[in-house]
Amino acid sequence: MSYDLMVFAPEAAPKKREAFLAWYDEQAEWGEGHSYADPAVASPALQAFYADIVHTFPALALEDLAGEDNDEDSPGTDYTIGKSLIYITFSWDQIDEAHATVTRLAAKHGVGFFDVSSDIAETWLPDGKGDLYIAHSD
Repeated sequence: MSYDLMVFAPEAAPKKREAFLAWYDEQAEWGEGHSYADPAVASPALQAFYADIVHTFPALALEDLAGEDNDEDSPGTDYTIGKSLIYITFSWDQIDEAHATVTRLAAKHGVGFFDVSSDIAETWLPDGKGDLYIAHSD
């Protein structure tokens, strides 16, 4: 079990809840036809977000990504990187720091933030003034 968060390019995602969730489900099929470990495929804002967050939460080692020695105690964070989103998997003991860091960096880089693991699945969007506002939740 993991604690999962997602950041996304706000211009790529629908603004309304139902359409957003359908878009999320489509994205989570991982059918873009590229490596999901390469930040170069992402939008510039997502690349900048990734460059910042890996200082606090380093990416899993390549052997972990290949499925070897990948367990709950593996050091590192799992990043699945698409053209318009980054899906991030943390261990549960990182929940507070992960949430705070992703929120801060999403605001800094002007990307949306979807709390995948939250019971109410909050979605935030950039407000254009360096902060985020809650766009929708269950």
